[in-house]
Amino acid sequence: MKIPATKAIMECLLEQEVDTIFGYPGGTILNVYDELYNYRDKIHHVLTAHEQGAAHAADGYARSTGKVGVCFATSGPGATNLTTGIATAHLDSSPVVFITCNVGESLLGRDAFQEVDSTGIAMPITKAAFLVRNAQDIPGVMRQAFAIAANGRPGPVLIDFLKNVTAPDQLIDYEFVPWRDNRNCDGVRELSVSRLKNPEPDRQDVDTLLDMIAAAERPLLICGGGVVRSRAHEAFREFAEKVDAPVAITVMGGGGFPGSHPLTTGMIGMHGSRASNMACDTCDLLIAVGCRFSDRVALNPAAFAKQVKIVQIDIDRAEIDKNVLTDHHIIGSARKVLEMLNEKLPQYKHDAWKNQILPLRAPSVAEESAVLTPQQILDVIHLKAPGDSIVATDVGQHQMWAIKYLHFDYPGQLLTSGGFGTMGFGLGAAIGAQMGNPEKRVLHITGDGCFRMNCHELATVQYYNLPVITVVFNNGTLGMVRQWQSLLYKKRYSETTLNRGPDFVKLAEAYGLQGFRVSTRTEMETALEQALGCGRGAVIDCVLDIDEMVRPMVSAGAGITDFLLS
Repeated sequence: MKIPATKAIMECLLEQEVDTIFGYPGGTILNVYDELYNYRDKIHHVLTAHEQGAAHAADGYARSTGKVGVCFATSGPGATNLTTGIATAHLDSSPVVFITCNVGESLLGRDAFQEVDSTGIAMPITKAAFLVRNAQDIPGVMRQAFAIAANGRPGPVLIDFLKNVTAPDQLIDYEFVPWRDNRNCDGVRELSVSRLKNPEPDRQDVDTLLDMIAAAERPLLICGGGVVRSRAHEAFREFAEKVDAPVAITVMGGGGFPGSHPLTTGMIGMHGSRASNMACDTCDLLIAVGCRFSDRVALNPAAFAKQVKIVQIDIDRAEIDKNVLTDHHIIGSARKVLEMLNEKLPQYKHDAWKNQILPLRAPSVAEESAVLTPQQILDVIHLKAPGDSIVATDVGQHQMWAIKYLHFDYPGQLLTSGGFGTMGFGLGAAIGAQMGNPEKRVLHITGDGCFRMNCHELATVQYYNLPVITVVFNNGTLGMVRQWQSLLYKKRYSETTLNRGPDFVKLAEAYGLQGFRVSTRTEMETALEQALGCGRGAVIDCVLDIDEMVRPMVSAGAGITDFLLS
């Protein structure tokens, strides 16, 4: 059957069961948006204030739902405004398909208005980037893009259509092919199987690890982002409880293992807990699941857990021995490997080891203070907000405080930019999460520096009547940078003080949202209760001391137990 090319694009989206798109239109993508108008009862389009916000929203949607996110943008600056969002998804292995349109074939390479090599720019920060020059290729490319994004190690894919490919007179052969399971790659041609299918774990490798666990007296587990991405949380919990080992959690591993579980030792790495970092330095077997040992975990790779037998479980062979040399590794999906381990794993007891490590955990109750503290803010959120609330953060001190003091109990509950460290990620991600999870409350935790970068997305929150609550940790500075300046640069505060507008309460009100300013715990409790009950978006501006610091802290390049701040 022959149908218009743009109709084929929409039908391919329906094949993938896409019902939500985030984007911003422009000249070269108008043919696609014109066809989208015909599908407005089947596909909900969310118009953000900026393409970067759309990229982060599609990413937050993907992380919180487990589906593939979709984002539209036009050529030139529209496409380049996506790049930060694409890189953010890439570093955190988030499956998003980005669809852009470029100038027509006759203008390609002539520096035409809003022409840019979108696929060339995106190639290093995507799993694949397609330039579609023939309309007949649309169905195959679309199906490949979604298969690549969702399978193996997930990640972003870019499709760039030339404008003439989407012209109204372009008719192509098309047949609807249901694609209800993105892991089913049958029918996708011209792709290497390794890019699509999860590698099958080697049974002998699994048995070797079982023997190593049997011989260990002080095992430690690291829950990484791969546990979250593969939704392996139930299998990981069973594994941890059978091994009876302390569990350290990376920034990206939040939600992969319950933060309130008795075996949890908290975050590991630069701002890791004393319990996690000390356990890493004194265990005899370290099993990292879905963790790539980045420089925020293995700050000094040569010295990292040097007395330990290290085992790495990862779906991506390229991550094995890239940052830290291992004694053993298993290639495969975290869920599949853990299920294979759990089949044969007996129940162990490591009481002496747990009694050595678990008491090192910091108390979770916020101390009394006349002035508002970060822990008090997060303690109020923990007590007042629904327990299954989704939390999206930006990057900096507030991010570390949130991960330290809040408990994340399921995959997709914590949305944060761990790999790329993107300031401005949080509000877009919160919008995407709220669209994908309308039954849940979504909180956006940010700093005053980060919030300035994408606060214009409050317009999106207001227009779509999203009850997203933004909590601003307002210390009047780029807090994490100032912390480094205080500790490592002799308090030379070069361009980090933010003694300037806007007034965040008035900003919220300008967008038609509720605004609050708080400076005590009691005020925070009242404001959050009102924000939760007002039925619309809200901003809570929390006034903090400029010299609040994230503790503990280990300097970059130092040993994991060489605490600069205790």
